Amino acid sequence: MNIRTMTNPRVQIIDYRLGNLFSIQQACQHVGLDAFVSASTDELSSVDGIILPGVGAYGNAMESLRELNLIEPLKQAAEDGRPLMGICLGMQLLFETSEEFGSHEGLGLISGRIQRIPDQMQNGRRLRVPNVGWNRVSFADRPDRGSILDGVADGEFMYFVHTFCAQDVPEVDQLTMTQYGEFRYCSAVLRENILGCQFHPEKSAQAGLRLYENWAKSLQ
Repeated sequence: MNIRTMTNPRVQIIDYRLGNLFSIQQACQHVGLDAFVSASTDELSSVDGIILPGVGAYGNAMESLRELNLIEPLKQAAEDGRPLMGICLGMQLLFETSEEFGSHEGLGLISGRIQRIPDQMQNGRRLRVPNVGWNRVSFADRPDRGSILDGVADGEFMYFVHTFCAQDVPEVDQLTMTQYGEFRYCSAVLRENILGCQFHPEKSAQAGLRLYENWAKSLQ
């Protein structure tokens, strides 16, 4: 049983009907976060951190956020310095635009766009898209990544499930890069209080839990 103390950072996992909420909540509780699932905007300005999860289509996700009146409160919370972590589709929503099934405007918290992983041939076979499974994350060349990757090895394997990814990400915001065939893309971003992971830390064994643990420490 998870018992909350006054020292447990309180984290809201945004429920907008397109997230893998249970496994994220379990990972949060494992590292000592008091995590709750809610679509309410009432506590966004008072929680210690916010997690924006997501699986599915970009346009549907933005429409759900719009219907729940979450877009402006999320942007305001981030602009006010509230720690925000986007996971998988949740990371993609942090960017300006996506070309998934048309053109869609995102939250615009980080510069860049979301595009489909290109078709590729490798050893005479077409690489599968979506990319599902384990792949390495390499540290981007930035001196100020802070402690979020402490204990995570450069080249560590993380678990991915995605068809689209971030491109044209400013170097200053890149946290990790990943190679899929000959295609290289930004697999995690960090801009001040905003963290985004294309991979699923909650499905990435001890390395993923370590990332959650580091994020939890940053909220204290």
